[in-house]
Amino acid sequence: MSHAEIREEVRKLCRGYPGEYWRTLDRERAYPADFVAELTRAGFLAALIPQDYGGAGLGLSAAAAILEEIQASGCNGASCHAQMYVMGTLLRHGSEDQKRRYLPGIASGSLRLQAFAVTEPGSGSDTAAIATTARRDGGRYIIRGRKIWTSRAEHSDLMLLLARTSPPPPGGKRSSGLSVFLVDMHEAKRNGLSIDPIRTMMNHGTTTLGFDDVPVPAENLIGTEGEGFRYILSGMNAERILIAAECVGDARWFIEKAASYAKERVVFGRPIGQNQGIQFPIARAYANMRAASLMVDAALRRFEAGEPCGAEANMAKMLAADVSSAAADAAIQTHGGFGFAEDFDIERKFRETRLYQVAPVSTNLILSYLAEHVLGLPRSY
Repeated sequence: MSHAEIREEVRKLCRGYPGEYWRTLDRERAYPADFVAELTRAGFLAALIPQDYGGAGLGLSAAAAILEEIQASGCNGASCHAQMYVMGTLLRHGSEDQKRRYLPGIASGSLRLQAFAVTEPGSGSDTAAIATTARRDGGRYIIRGRKIWTSRAEHSDLMLLLARTSPPPPGGKRSSGLSVFLVDMHEAKRNGLSIDPIRTMMNHGTTTLGFDDVPVPAENLIGTEGEGFRYILSGMNAERILIAAECVGDARWFIEKAASYAKERVVFGRPIGQNQGIQFPIARAYANMRAASLMVDAALRRFEAGEPCGAEANMAKMLAADVSSAAADAAIQTHGGFGFAEDFDIERKFRETRLYQVAPVSTNLILSYLAEHVLGLPRSY
């Protein structure tokens, strides 16, 4: 199936989930179970899983096309997007036994892998400073600590967890000694895992997790003990590229809504779209959306070619998040008071897309990365 055909199929699916569906979920802070189930049945959430394990075996560019069209259709792919980018850690670094055990179930929808536990209350963006520990005890690890901003933990069967298995060596990298585990959420909840929802401005199912000596089988360690930071870094470029694609989709949605309304809304005897004060922000958002889309394409080409793409992934995420926020502002301003009305969906989408200025990596950290690693400026943190 070509990317154009994928996009059309996603649009068809999304037509069955109009604004009222998402507004109801937003009011109730509910998980879009029907939407996720239909995406799974259509094979879209298994796009990156190889065919040998029941998936579609497509590249990251296909996953980006899927997520962009979900957002451009007014839906919310954040309910399940982690399943795509978390998958990379298991695919690239998991054992053959782990892949055989979990990937077919994830592909079919009988298992959900949609939670990624990294950030902690005391570490924030300083991942190397995490304090959650995993202590080896015979054939298992004992997990103790806390995680925060872990979305969809209440709706996942499996979770990827980063924990410290040993202190960093003196004078060595602070990120040494971190390991990645695949956690069975049902077993964990029966053995010391607590999940506390955090009510946020967008409906992300975000939680705080408490690990009170939670046992995890040693066979659920992904890759080599102590190499976990490197493993999750290899997946962060995919995450940033996919989030960037979502932001491009959001920008398209806001621009279409703003342009359509500007043509129809008549004030002082003329359509408001005739005024340059209305035209220019929408037109600028369109130009910047096209530019961000090109950067997403550039990042995807390098990623799929196996080339270093850290700079491109970061720039794509930053530029796309910037334009989705600007397009949201333009849509609200164009609609005036109606931009704040729930029934127009703009305020909901505004809240959803605003997140990406902060997560999964803040704009300031992206600028610091580019300054240091691309421009050769001194490290700022």
